[in-house]
Amino acid sequence: MEVREVLSIAVLSGEILLTSGSEIYRVEDTIDRICGAYGIKCESFVTPMGIFVSGWAVNNENESVSLIKRIRSRTINLHNIELINTFSRNLQNTTIPYHEALKILVGIEKAPYFSFIKRLTAASITSLAYAILMNGTFVDGIFAAIISILIYFILERMKKADFSQYFSHFICSFAAGLISVSAGKFIDALNINAIIVGSIMILVPGLAITNGIRDALHGDMLSSQARIVEALLIVTTIGVGVGMALLLMKYWM
Repeated sequence: MEVREVLSIAVLSGEILLTSGSEIYRVEDTIDRICGAYGIKCESFVTPMGIFVSGWAVNNENESVSLIKRIRSRTINLHNIELINTFSRNLQNTTIPYHEALKILVGIEKAPYFSFIKRLTAASITSLAYAILMNGTFVDGIFAAIISILIYFILERMKKADFSQYFSHFICSFAAGLISVSAGKFIDALNINAIIVGSIMILVPGLAITNGIRDALHGDMLSSQARIVEALLIVTTIGVGVGMALLLMKYWM
C-alpha cells in the first residue's frame, strides 16, 4: 500500500476519534499503530482542532507525505471510539487493502447514532437522578426531567442551525433557570436549587474536563489547556445564563 493511502486511513481514523470526543494521546497512538501495521514510519501532532501527520516508507525515506485535517465539530460517541480502537488493533494482526479499510471506516463514520427519543430519555433520567442527589424530592426530579427534555430539544435545534455552542448553552441554561423559578413561584414545595442543578447537568462538559486532565497527565499540555479553557468557558456561560434568569425573576416576580 502506498504511503498516502496509509496516511489517509490513519488520518480518517484519527478524525473519527477526535469528533467522537477521544483523548489526544489515543488519537496519536491510533495513527502510529495504523502506520506501523503497514510498515510506514510517521510523526503525528494532534490538537482538538486539527491533525498533522507526516509519513515515509521504511525502505525509501525520500517518499514522504504530509496530511493535515481540520476538525470543526466534536461530539460524544464512545461506541465509535471503541470501534476505531478495535479496528487499529486488528490491523496489527492482519492488514487489509486500502479500499476495504476505507469502507470499514466510512461505515463507522456514517453509522446511525442513538435516536433522538433515546437521547431525550437519557437526558431526562440523568436530570431526575441529579435533582434527587441534590436533596430534591421525586417531584423535583420529575420537574428537572421535563425541563431537561425541553432544553435538550432546544440545544439540538440550535446545533442544526449552526449556532455557537456558547450561545446555545447560554440560552438553554437561561431557559432552565427561568422555568425552574417560575415553577417554584406557583408551587412552594418545590426545591428550586435541586431542579436547576438537575436540569442543567446535561449541559456540563464533564467529558471535556476529564479529557483535558488526562491529556495533561500524558504530557499533551497544549491540548489539555485548550480543552480545559473550552470547558471553563462553557461552565461560565451556563452560570451566566442561570444567573441572569434568577436576577430577572427576582425583580420581575
